[in-house]
Amino acid sequence: MTDLQASLIAIGGAIVVGVFSYNKWQEYKTRKTVERAFADDQHDVLMHGDAAPHERVEPGFGAAAAQPEQQAEPEYAPSAMPAGAAADDPAAAAAEAAPVPQHEPSAMEETVLHAPRHDLPVDQLIDCTIGLGLESPLRGDRVLPIVHTLRHVGNKPVHFIGLADDGRWEAIAHGRTYTMLQAGIQLASRTSALNEIEYSEFVSRLRQVADELGAECDVPDMSRIVSIARGLHQFVAEYGAQLSVNVQSNRAPWQISTLLAALARQGFDLRPDGRLVMPDGDGGVLFSISTNASGGDETTSRLTLLLDVALVAAARDGYGAMISCAKSLAARLDGTVVDDSNQALSDATLEEIASQVHAFYAEMESSEIPAGSTRALRLFA
Repeated sequence: MTDLQASLIAIGGAIVVGVFSYNKWQEYKTRKTVERAFADDQHDVLMHGDAAPHERVEPGFGAAAAQPEQQAEPEYAPSAMPAGAAADDPAAAAAEAAPVPQHEPSAMEETVLHAPRHDLPVDQLIDCTIGLGLESPLRGDRVLPIVHTLRHVGNKPVHFIGLADDGRWEAIAHGRTYTMLQAGIQLASRTSALNEIEYSEFVSRLRQVADELGAECDVPDMSRIVSIARGLHQFVAEYGAQLSVNVQSNRAPWQISTLLAALARQGFDLRPDGRLVMPDGDGGVLFSISTNASGGDETTSRLTLLLDVALVAAARDGYGAMISCAKSLAARLDGTVVDDSNQALSDATLEEIASQVHAFYAEMESSEIPAGSTRALRLFA
């Protein structure tokens, strides 16, 4: 056997070994992918037990706040929302609310659950959260371009946070190193709950993100997540109270041009979207006002003041400010504070409604979604 023949045999053997090894690696990678796709031992990151969806209760003027239900498990059960100020019977019965379970961590997140969290974009209470276990620590510069490809699914926002090497959860930033990531998709909004199609799309796209990052993720069961989302949406529907009072002219209609000038003196601000709002002094809104006039109208006989209760913190007393403004406008413009049926609202009626608003705020506080909080602003925006 010549040296050339020996060399060719050695090269051929090396090629065979390489091909065999490559095929085995491909088989292993494919098996892991299939196991992950069809795994049935997934854990629910949000809760233990099922949350039964409830029929949505539409907001209505005149409903009084009900007492929260008592729960044996560590859950909270928001009661029905208070209704609008323009009511003939402020003490009407309230509808029952759907319980919204608190979330439980997955096994992956258990060891880092108590890591400090400060005002983060991923919220265990109102998001479906999924942990991404990294094979090795990653810099934020590497992570950000990949996670930015998943910002929304339908109309539900998606956010990511990272467990930094100093042991703190934070929004992912350049120049930082992370040992674990967590993704969260908002479970509900005023318009809808997270549904099966949106959840499936979220999971599919999240797995693509995980593959690019070399990460593994524990995916909770779809039916339970969708059930929780419906329960949270029920809460949003019942607590989405908008209270209104009206100022009706006692004499001739008001000129729109004159009225707008008077409202500006009263402190109202015309926003780019055309709304007239009363600022809260910190960039937010206390309440809004409508002239009830169409584009071609030159006069109006009625003003409507509207308070979106869940969006204004109790400490700001948005209801008290709105009623005070309505009374001031009525005195200046020779009008009367009335309800939607054009019946004058007495001080006693307004005080009764104020007590209902206070009860509403207390119930939201006990539900861990205080009015005007970051959670409330996300859910009720």
